[in-house]
Amino acid sequence: MTFIGVLGGVAAQGRSHREVFEFFRPGFDLQLELERWRADDPDGLRSGFDGDDLYADVRPTFSRLGEMGKRVVIAGNQPSAARESLEALELGADAILVSAEVGVEKPSPGFFEKVSEAVGVKAGDILYVGDRVDNDVLPAKASGMQTALIRRGPWGYLQAEWPQAAQADAIIDSLSEIPDLAV
Repeated sequence: MTFIGVLGGVAAQGRSHREVFEFFRPGFDLQLELERWRADDPDGLRSGFDGDDLYADVRPTFSRLGEMGKRVVIAGNQPSAARESLEALELGADAILVSAEVGVEKPSPGFFEKVSEAVGVKAGDILYVGDRVDNDVLPAKASGMQTALIRRGPWGYLQAEWPQAAQADAIIDSLSEIPDLAV
C-alpha cells in the first residue's frame, strides 16, 4: 500500500513513475533490474504486457478509426520491448513509435515531430491522445497538433483537474470517443 501511495503522490506532482523506486531503494537501476527479470523469466511479462493488459475500448476504437480511413499511430516513452509487445497484439496500428528507438522522449518537441513523420501529415491534421497534461497535451499542442486528454490511469485522472487541462481540445473518458473527434 505504501508503494501505491507514493506512486499516487508522484503522479499528483506530475513526476515520472520511475522515481517511485528511488524512494524505496536509492540508486535503483531499472535497466539492471529488467535484465535480471529477463534472465530469470525470459518468457514472462514482468517488463512487457499482453492482450489482457489492454483496456476493452482499444481494439474496437482502432478498428473503427481504420474503417474511417484514419491512420493510427501508437507512440510513447517506452523501451524497445514495448514495440515488440504491441506488434504481437496485432492492434491494426499503422505505426508504433517508442522513445527508446526514435531517440527522443516526450515532452521534447522532437518526439512529436517523429509522430508527425510517422503519420505522414502535418501536425494540425493529427489528434494526439494522451493521459498527461505535461507530457502529452501541452507539448503536442505546442507542436500544432489537436489534443485529447484521456482520464485514464493515475496521471489522467489527477491531471484532468489541473487548470492547464483546459488547453486540451477535448477531455475524454474512453478511447471510443475518439472517432467523433477525429480530424
